[in-house]
Amino acid sequence: MGKIRIAFFDAKDYDRNSFVKASEDGEFEITYFETRLTERTTRLAEGYDAVCVFVNDDINRQVIDALVVMGVRLVALRCAGYNNVDVEYAYQKIHIVRVPAYSPYAVAEHAMALLLTSIRRIHKAYIRTKDFNFSLNGLTGFDLHGKTVGVVGTGKIGRIFIDICRGFGMHVIAYDKFPAEGSGIEYVSIDELWQRSDIISFHCPLTDENYHMVDANTIAKMKKGVVLINTSRGALIDSEALVEGIKMRKVGAACLDVYEEESNVFFHDYSNHIVDDDTLARLISMPNVIVTSHQAFLTEEALTNIADTTLQNVVDFFSQEYCKNEVCYKCPEVDTCKQQHNTKCF
Repeated sequence: MGKIRIAFFDAKDYDRNSFVKASEDGEFEITYFETRLTERTTRLAEGYDAVCVFVNDDINRQVIDALVVMGVRLVALRCAGYNNVDVEYAYQKIHIVRVPAYSPYAVAEHAMALLLTSIRRIHKAYIRTKDFNFSLNGLTGFDLHGKTVGVVGTGKIGRIFIDICRGFGMHVIAYDKFPAEGSGIEYVSIDELWQRSDIISFHCPLTDENYHMVDANTIAKMKKGVVLINTSRGALIDSEALVEGIKMRKVGAACLDVYEEESNVFFHDYSNHIVDDDTLARLISMPNVIVTSHQAFLTEEALTNIADTTLQNVVDFFSQEYCKNEVCYKCPEVDTCKQQHNTKCF
């Protein structure tokens, strides 16, 4: 076939730069759209072989139907998670591929950066010293050494975060539905993790089962002053419950790179606008909350890996009978998925 035509949605400068470099051989014809892929923007994909999307693009039933009618054969996610795709409805209609690992170090390191910034008040000290205020009042933090950190999800990112925590002399406990055998990690029940952890960090995908796994009930089980870190998916945490937990002094600090209603806010500049999301506004206004805008992945190494893997996924799909990074709704179900990823899912 000729050049593979790709409609690239939710494009930012850093996306464009890495993909332009990765596609220099001229195998692709990529059109970059700043808008997200939604029901109202699907018409932009007409005439393309594939669409390339990110975490805040909405690949629901209506979008899938529209893409199929227009002859689009592939949805190429340039991220690991695919909770924004109706994979069950897509089965037998359109193929989905993803980037399962781009730089687990980037995300794990960002989680630790958020934690250190929060507990040592680095962000507050930076603002003070810019105004030549060198007072130490209110900047007292606490040692990480000897603290218990609970890690929810022990895939590549979770295990790297565990290694970083061990380097600080922390005691690590973890919960995962599918524990990593022979890893030497101390696995506990999720309730025990809530109860024992001084710090809890989330490194798991979002599923129907763990939606709002942190809510009022689970916060009540946690230690007073617990620090929560989320660099995975926003909807793991009930934001309203988090606000109440902070107000009640149960949650000592929150470090958030993701937010459950981020799709209409993150990746855009609203500094000259009124943000309508009252919950997000309250969180950002709290002195013990740090919010970054889904930037944990944002390193040069990760961007290069994302571009290279995404385009290789596209090439594999159109040039051979399978792509090892294809996903479908049966894949997470160990008992029903027979896919060895040596053929297409359907």
